[in-house]
Amino acid sequence: MTSCLFCGADRTSDQCLACGLTSAAAEVMLRRRLVWRTAWFLVGAVVFVPVCQAFPPVELDSILIFVGVLFFVVLGLGLWMVNRARLRQEIEVLKRVYFGFLPVPWILAGLLFINGKLDTTPPQRETTSVIGKFSMPGVLRTQRLVVASWREGRRIERVPVSRDDYDRFQVGNPVVVEIQQGVAGIPWIYGVYRP
Repeated sequence: MTSCLFCGADRTSDQCLACGLTSAAAEVMLRRRLVWRTAWFLVGAVVFVPVCQAFPPVELDSILIFVGVLFFVVLGLGLWMVNRARLRQEIEVLKRVYFGFLPVPWILAGLLFINGKLDTTPPQRETTSVIGKFSMPGVLRTQRLVVASWREGRRIERVPVSRDDYDRFQVGNPVVVEIQQGVAGIPWIYGVYRP
């Protein structure tokens, strides 16, 4: 190993001249740093979920899949890095990539929040009909109406709704979906109403 596990400085002996840590101490300090930064990442991923429900983007499913894949890639990368550190292998590049991914859920949550909260454009109304319904039980319950798509090249849209709206609309009912364009250009669902 040519880099210190903790500070990343080049070293020629077991003790780093930049931070003064031995290989074993640097590994312990690296793990402590990883635990705190991974906790920060996990809190960001948890905060991301309610922000998605407050101002739900039209492409919510794609965004949730992206964040889910990112979540498991980052955790896998962290575990791989800890394993390489235990074997005293080089991890400096992995550490930089890992630490670069950590703020992504916070950035996405902030972007979606600002996109919806600061949007002052008038809602665009799209009239469509309910094709199906979907409800996911659990701690973070979500209800969606499956409606005929108003966008070209798409068959259906999954529109997040409140529990009351989910119970109120039945398959075959006409609905009006109001969409706002968003400050960041990410269209989001403003509301679902009867025509």
